[in-house]
Amino acid sequence: MEEGKIVSRDPEVMGGELVFAGTRVEVRTLVDYLRAGHTLDDFLEGFPSVSREQAEGYLDMTLEAARRHPRAAGASRR
Repeated sequence: MEEGKIVSRDPEVMGGELVFAGTRVEVRTLVDYLRAGHTLDDFLEGFPSVSREQAEGYLDMTLEAARRHPRAAGASRR
C-alpha cells in the first residue's frame, strides 16, 4: 500500500497532525493503544474508519524507518 493511502498530514485536518489517510484518527492513537497493552484488534474496533491494511502499513513503515535510521530511532527513546 502506498504511503499516501496509509497516512496523511494536512494543516486543515487535526491541526496538521499525522492521521490515517481519509480519517481524522491520529496515528499517535494507535501507538498509545499499543503502549497501553491493547491489541491491534482493539484499536480497529474502536476506530472503524481505519482499515487493518492502513494500521499494519503504518507499523511496517515505522519499522522500516527504524531499520534505515537506527540511530535516530534509538535517540528518541532517551
